[in-house]
Amino acid sequence: MPERRSAYTRGHSQTSSRGHQPTVFCTYCGRKVPKHKCFVQYSGFHITDPVLRKEIDRKQVSAGTNKMYACPACARHRGIIMKKDSTGRLVPAKKKVNKRM
Repeated sequence: MPERRSAYTRGHSQTSSRGHQPTVFCTYCGRKVPKHKCFVQYSGFHITDPVLRKEIDRKQVSAGTNKMYACPACARHRGIIMKKDSTGRLVPAKKKVNKRM
């Protein structure tokens, strides 16, 4: 029998083996989810043009980043992660078919 692998890989490591886990709210749907189940995504403002980057001082532009948490359902829906099967292969997304008569 093949060795079972987890469907997702998360960056969070649990600090204790038992007990209460801290919960966070999903940024997209507002669901309250344990922190070890969430997927972290950072969003912010970045200037990619090298000419503009030299002209503008860092003091004039606030380039802060936001830490966003996504629950597993929203992460799959928004393409942050892809679901894997037991062998580790990516599961293809199901195509939506319009059935109108």
